[in-house]
Amino acid sequence: MGVTLETDQLWQVVDDERTSLADLLESLSPEEWETPTRCGDWRVRDVAAHLTIAARCTYGQVVREMARARGNWNRMIHDSAVREAGQPVAEITANLRSTIGSRRLAPTTSPREPLIDILVHGQDVALALGRTREMPPAAARDAADRVWTMRLPPRPWPLPKARLVATDIEWTRGEGEEIGGPIAALLLLLTGRPEAAREWCERAGEPWTGVATPR
Repeated sequence: MGVTLETDQLWQVVDDERTSLADLLESLSPEEWETPTRCGDWRVRDVAAHLTIAARCTYGQVVREMARARGNWNRMIHDSAVREAGQPVAEITANLRSTIGSRRLAPTTSPREPLIDILVHGQDVALALGRTREMPPAAARDAADRVWTMRLPPRPWPLPKARLVATDIEWTRGEGEEIGGPIAALLLLLTGRPEAAREWCERAGEPWTGVATPR
């Protein structure tokens, strides 16, 4: 349902989001870089470091990281970000800026994975810092559709047992009790962040209705 972004449009959104997030990171105090986020045990610096990796790593590096993680994809993602986050914050920000314009993809992923990453992790950073960060509705819809249909790489979050209805753009998925809200909040819900979804709506002054049980 709805119009899918063309590939060039999608990458333009990714570049815009990378640019604005790098601008935000450059404004942070040393204490803010250490702020915990709702993304597992990652701090702001870990999330930021993660966003620099996929567009810069080679296939050989991926193979080596997978070996270090003993074949566990999620562990590889976690551990590589934590190691990358040990760099000075100026270098992390510079690495993020260096990905602007990159079309490099991690193995098994589509161009919509970088879109999901930058949209959702950008909110992880902003919400942890008490900041408001807008999300382009059409791009959020594309990302939500990708999460909904994701098979490879495996989706690490269970889908909610609910009928999801966007209130700001045409998009409906699922069956069951209705959950309504802006597509940005629904994307956060779909990526395992129900509290962040409610918080995003509160800060944006948007309604958020219903609760969901993962399936």
